[in-house]
Amino acid sequence: MTTPNTNNVSTATTTLLCAEDPLIDMTFITTFTGMTDKWFYKLIGDGLFPKPIKLGRSSRWYKSEVESWIRQRIADSRGV
Repeated sequence: MTTPNTNNVSTATTTLLCAEDPLIDMTFITTFTGMTDKWFYKLIGDGLFPKPIKLGRSSRWYKSEVESWIRQRIADSRGV
């Protein structure tokens, strides 16, 4: 009988966390965009910005999701 090895992290979890797509915080987002955290939290409440990943009392986002959101805003504003 084979017993599962509980000491190893699952492959799915390993692929979710990688240096190529780090988790970023609101300070990074506001510094990068020049917009306020209040504005982003309103967008989140309105369903117009990716929901945060809650880690305790902290909120984080995948950098790729934020970058995709910004690219879409640029395309929308230019009529692409």
